[in-house]
Amino acid sequence: MSAPVVVLASASPGRLAVLRNAGVEPVVLAPNVEEDAVRAAHVDAPHGEVIATLASAKAEAVVRDQRDHPALHDAVVIGGDSMLLIDGELQGKPHTREETLRRWKDQIGRTGELITGHAVLRVRGGKTVGSATGTASATVTMGHPSAKELAAYIDSGEPLEVAGAFTIDGLGGWFVDRIDGDPSCVVGLALPLVRRLLGELGVTVTDLWNRQPTP
Repeated sequence: MSAPVVVLASASPGRLAVLRNAGVEPVVLAPNVEEDAVRAAHVDAPHGEVIATLASAKAEAVVRDQRDHPALHDAVVIGGDSMLLIDGELQGKPHTREETLRRWKDQIGRTGELITGHAVLRVRGGKTVGSATGTASATVTMGHPSAKELAAYIDSGEPLEVAGAFTIDGLGGWFVDRIDGDPSCVVGLALPLVRRLLGELGVTVTDLWNRQPTP
């Protein structure tokens, strides 16, 4: 029996790179989800539940909206969402230069918790026949970029559309002092968590390897 197709329900280049470097070339199907509406509907829920719900919404949207896609004949669909928890508040994507600058001024030199949630759906014939969800986290200690460095980072555009307004696998890696926990969780696709969720659905991760890792 052939292994299912891996479908990544995300347009995130970071998540795609993690999978590729881990030996999996997925089919990328971007979801159409109103993230702010999902958060608003779960405003009183625990932080991890909010993030896991967003991950589920993204995976489910791909199956719902693109069920006729050939990849969804026999697939595992991986949805993900990440946010930085600092001062008891979840920080998603800042979107604007002004908000990015405000967040960085507030979090310079501080430690926050980067939470990543995943939903894995087992799909056959365009229908979901099994699902598993969970969250993982890592603590991140920010560095002390100078005003000039921070302005240049914001000018690059990179931090505007990533959770917590930083990356560790791009330009933002210069401005992160310490990570305690799974680095892939901070990038946005927590490999140990996804492996466990796949196992709950009876899928062995090594059966999904279909490419050589990038040197």
